[in-house]
Parts: sequence; C-alpha cells; structure tokens
Amino acid sequence: MTTALITGASSGLGAEFSRQLAARGADLVLVARDREALDELAARLTSRYRVQCEVLVADLAKPRQRAKVVERIVDEERPIEVLVNNAGFGLPLAFERNDIEDEARHLAVHVEAPMRFMHAALQSMLAHGHGRIINVASVAAFTPRSTYGAVKAWIVSFSRWANTAYRSRGVTVTAVCPGYTHTNFHERAGLPPGQEGVPAFMWLDAPAVVGQALRDSARGKAVSIPSLRYKAIVAVSRILPAGVVASAARRGR
Repeated sequence: MTTALITGASSGLGAEFSRQLAARGADLVLVARDREALDELAARLTSRYRVQCEVLVADLAKPRQRAKVVERIVDEERPIEVLVNNAGFGLPLAFERNDIEDEARHLAVHVEAPMRFMHAALQSMLAHGHGRIINVASVAAFTPRSTYGAVKAWIVSFSRWANTAYRSRGVTVTAVCPGYTHTNFHERAGLPPGQEGVPAFMWLDAPAVVGQALRDSARGKAVSIPSLRYKAIVAVSRILPAGVVASAARRGR
C-alpha cells in the first residue's frame, strides 16, 4: 500500500491531489495549518475511499513545525512513497512595498520547506529503489512575476536536475507548472472570483491539472505543464525578449 504526504492539503490543488491519490488507493498524510479543514477532508476521504488518513498540522514558515514534517517523512516504520510539495501562497507583485518578513516566509514555504522535505524523502526512497516526488511550481517560473516567479523557477530548475540524478535509481521528480487554476488561491490573496484580472479562457480546472500531473509523474517527466494553451505560452516566452515577457506577466494577479 502506497503512502503519500501532501503539503497544503487542506484546500485547492492540495485537496485535489489528496482526492485523486486516495481514489488510487493511497493512504495519506495530510499537512496544512488548518486542523478543522484537514480533519474534515480526512473524514471525507476515509469514508469514500476506505484509505487511512493521518493529519499533521504544521505552518511551514516556522522551523520547528517544518521539523515535525521531516520527522514524519524519515519514519522508516511508516515510509512515504509519494511526496507532493504543494503548500504555497502569493504576495503582491510590488516587492519594494512588501514587508520583508513576509517575503522571507514566502521563500521558506516555497523553497526551504520543499528542499528539506525532498532531502528527507530521498533517504528512504533511494534505499528502497522507488518513489515519486511532485513539486507544484507554476508557469510563472517561465514568465517572471516578482519573487513568486523566482521561487517557482528554483523549483523547476531543481526538479529537472533531481529527476536526471535520481530517475535511474527508481525515484522520479516532477515539477508541475499550471497556469491560472480555479481554486481558492486568489481568494486567500484578497481577490474574489472575477476580480483577478484574468480572461476566462486562461483558467484551468483543478481536477484536470492534478490528473495530468499524476500521469506525467508516472511517466517520469521532469516538468508537467497542463493544457496546450500554457505549453504554447511557455514556448513563446522562451523566444520573446525578456522585457516583453515581464510586461505581459504583470497582467492579472
């Protein structure tokens, strides 16, 4: 029986990863800050799919709470075969006006936490000769958007390297790069539906994004970009001048 650990599991893509992995028969370790939401999700998935769900409450911006997650990952008696680094949040694009402590927490959640969790998971996965790591990035990694684009670019670059380094030893690493996706991500940033400044045709659905991510991970792909429209956007962004790409990326929130 596979056990998957998902960060940011209480809502959005994290909850959808939890649902789809449970539907495939995986037991789950659900990690997020909101115990009530985690308990509700765990009860629903346990009842529907007859899997085991463990709840681990942790704020990944805090070192001691990140350490709790690492401790669970390295527990050899309850190994983690699938790691989904999904937790994240957004900040306003005007870096110079943001509180620097908010930016530091942003960096810790998006880069330090996944790095530590991957390092912990690899010990067991490599020893057993199998495992999957999915790191949720964004098309912002290819179309710069302040520090959000920067942290996602790190995720993509490191995932590409790690997939090359560890795939021959049975462990695949996939960076998932969705575009705008219908979740509560923007609402948590203070933008109600319809006020994000994004055309309707640019939106993706969470089930489709996660389904494609899981298929690409099973195939051992280093980068998963759900939907043809975003594949095209990424391809075009690589040939346009950097200034044009950065200007386009400022649209929407």
